[in-house]
Amino acid sequence: MLVSPSGPTRPERVARGMELLTGWGLRPVLAPNAYARRGYLAGDDALRAADLNAAFADPDVRGVLCTRGGYGAQRVVDAIDMSAVRRDPKVVAGFSDITALQLALWRGARLASVHGPGAAWLDERTPPASAESLRAALMGTDPVVVSRVPTEETAAVTVAGTAAGPLIGGNLCLVVASLGTPDMPDLTGAILLIEDVGEPPYKVDRMVTQLRRAGVLAGLAGVAVGQFTDCADGWAVGVADVLADRLGDLGVPVLGGLPIGHGVGQLTVPVGVPARLDVAGGTLTVSPAVR
Repeated sequence: MLVSPSGPTRPERVARGMELLTGWGLRPVLAPNAYARRGYLAGDDALRAADLNAAFADPDVRGVLCTRGGYGAQRVVDAIDMSAVRRDPKVVAGFSDITALQLALWRGARLASVHGPGAAWLDERTPPASAESLRAALMGTDPVVVSRVPTEETAAVTVAGTAAGPLIGGNLCLVVASLGTPDMPDLTGAILLIEDVGEPPYKVDRMVTQLRRAGVLAGLAGVAVGQFTDCADGWAVGVADVLADRLGDLGVPVLGGLPIGHGVGQLTVPVGVPARLDVAGGTLTVSPAVR
């Protein structure tokens, strides 16, 4: 079922996403309020929560795909029927603001999910390789391997070593916004995944510094750094410089340059499942979310 837990979506992009899903042999169904709109939200909180809960409760629904991010998931996560999620676990896919939903599902039901493009598809940003990556993560049972791309802005952000642990995280803003809420995960022994869009370097600095000061990075196993898209400003210090500075002395392996996030060629990874980071090999290997 296609749902819009955050911002309003564009029907023409969703139509393209449904075309892709149908081509994979799936039967995409729009939630009743998927096209609702209330300013920057995809309808009232009650409508968005109702669509989520209906999807989680319907035994015929085997996957919940978010149309897009934006803003609004945090406003409805406390209304999710976690008992329904636990009774009938389903794959949940999305990214950006959907990180808030995924963190809540991890906290409330230990539900692994999928960090990948929304169903409001844009071919220019997510070409065939992105589509195949999403298909494999949604429908495959093999581990997902994502390799460092030397041309990604964060490719120079590295600290040598290997790490193993559950892959947790997603959008940096939403991870930071979960501090002080029940949904902030315990990152002890975890590989933290971070990516973001439209945040100048000083704001990225502020967010990572807040995580450091809150103590939640103290027990990390490693950090997987995805795409930080459109994160430049007028200062000489770039986002890669900030990430290298703020992550480089944590004493754990760090691998940047992963094509995971808001950039062109975005790839999909499961989250909430075991993963392995190999900095020398430039790979993040993640267990499947679907078994």
